Amino acid sequence: MLVVGGSNMDFKVWLRGPALAGTSNPGVNRLVPGGVGRNIAENLARLGQPTRLLSVVGRDALGEELLRATGEAGVETTLTLRTQAATGTYAAVLDEGGELLLGVADMASLEALTPDELDARQEVLAEVAWVVADGNLPPATLGHLLSLCGGYGVPVALEPVSVPKASALRPVLQGAPPPHTLTPNRAELSALAGRPAGDPLPDDPDALAAAAAPWLARGVQAVWVRRGAAGSLLCLPGETLAFAALPARVAEVTGAGDAMLAAYLDALLLGQSLPEAVRLAHAAAALTIESPLTVWPGLTRAAVQARADRANAPQGD
Repeated sequence: MLVVGGSNMDFKVWLRGPALAGTSNPGVNRLVPGGVGRNIAENLARLGQPTRLLSVVGRDALGEELLRATGEAGVETTLTLRTQAATGTYAAVLDEGGELLLGVADMASLEALTPDELDARQEVLAEVAWVVADGNLPPATLGHLLSLCGGYGVPVALEPVSVPKASALRPVLQGAPPPHTLTPNRAELSALAGRPAGDPLPDDPDALAAAAAPWLARGVQAVWVRRGAAGSLLCLPGETLAFAALPARVAEVTGAGDAMLAAYLDALLLGQSLPEAVRLAHAAAALTIESPLTVWPGLTRAAVQARADRANAPQGD
């Protein structure tokens, strides 16, 4: 497995009360390794998948810490570029219930991951079973990655990351070989459909499936739409399947989507069907949001299977 995407340090702030604009708010701060691509890679490694990460970090203290923590989690990081630019950062403000109020990403360092850098690593792309890409990649780099993977017959899972990134991805996806799986949330799917940021699709299964249909017609095999507490929709050619979110005590939601995608891919690599992979992915999300950490260190296949089985067990009278 190869993950190509962002690595950064997360500055997380949990508010201890209602958010008040224009003044200082009491809260708790934490600095933890993050980045969508890096998080997915760590989750995959913890699930038991041999995983390599192609990303960018600076030659600074944050970059050193990212590489150390990621390597200790079992991810092979030798492909990752080191640059003189500052390591990327992500600041997240979360409310009392752990829901994201505001996030600010500084991922400029990823501009160093150019198409030429991908060309220099083609032998890796040629030998992996799957590639995961995140929307933090520069559009030209993402387009080239899709073309290279298409040439090698390697399936790609693409996580759009955010509404602005999804808007930038739209023209790339219209001109490049399609990924196997797209994993937008409702707002990101709206951007991929060309809707303005202030005019998202309604949270209606029929509307979401209709917005996914053009991508399926282009050759995407699965558009997996995340709906937060409402669960998810797995849009496939000819059918749409709805999945409920598993009950969980929310500590914070950051990282749940990364765990979902990792568990989904792990299941597919083990020969599970797409619907079963999504079922297991929801179990991974439930385990992750119950932890205050972006990546839960206890995430294993056995833990995911047990949580999924418990959710599906018959309930007593």
